[in-house]
Amino acid sequence: MDKPRFVIPASEAESMAQDSNLTVPQLLPTLVPSAKSLARPPISRYHVGAVGLGSSGRVFLGVNLEFPNLPLHHSVHAEQFLLTNLYLNAEPRLHYLAVSSAPCGHCRQFLQEARDAPDINLLITSSSDPYTPLSNFLSHRFGPHDLLPEDVPLLLEPHHNKLSFLSDTQIKLCNGVCAVGGELRYAALEAANSSHAPYSGCPSGVALVDCEGKVYTGSYMESAAFNPSMGPVQAALVAYVANGDGGGYERIVGAVLVEKEEAVVKQEQTARLLLQAISPKCEFKVFHCRSA
Repeated sequence: MDKPRFVIPASEAESMAQDSNLTVPQLLPTLVPSAKSLARPPISRYHVGAVGLGSSGRVFLGVNLEFPNLPLHHSVHAEQFLLTNLYLNAEPRLHYLAVSSAPCGHCRQFLQEARDAPDINLLITSSSDPYTPLSNFLSHRFGPHDLLPEDVPLLLEPHHNKLSFLSDTQIKLCNGVCAVGGELRYAALEAANSSHAPYSGCPSGVALVDCEGKVYTGSYMESAAFNPSMGPVQAALVAYVANGDGGGYERIVGAVLVEKEEAVVKQEQTARLLLQAISPKCEFKVFHCRSA
């Protein structure tokens, strides 16, 4: 059985569109049913699929994820998954978005973190309406422009937080007594360095490893409205679903979180709670970092 794909190369997307006598934007809604089938909503049983076209010409898929035995705010919405998928693949712009259901206010707000968000063209496949600018769905928007200087990099734009480990003491200790650590901590540090946390100044990153030794990373991504922010574990789980073999979360055997020790926004307790619920045997370690 072929592994599900969450990124379609530009050349392949163009070929698929030509074969169907469509433009690539017209192709997106035809892919939404396939995206919906990949969703993991064990609580609501409500599958949502989102398909987006980036500035590189690549096509990205997003689906909703829900986690039993946890508060609903731990869930990942399909539009959040999609934007995280772009982030993980260094895609700087989202131009078109087709989604199976109208985005909730939470997702409309999260999309504001992208540059030129009002100009993203949105199509809802359950409606007969054509592509419509996101500004029509959130006309009086609140976003980065209200809180940040114009030159601050936004969510999909390259940046580096210049973080390093607080000290070698914890690292040396971990290397001597635990299975999780090693190179995984550097993957988590790299994720923290690309974290989008301009409002709190508390970047963080997570690295997961599965039973086959494959590593998946995720960065904390903040929203100007705070509540729609995406935790680093959820972002790493997007990477796991998008790049893994389609298996369950119990295949995740190790996790490392890197965050600032003095952070006013801490991820440790909520990360521990989420990982314990979805993969009880996962070994979880925390390392602290500092700004250069």
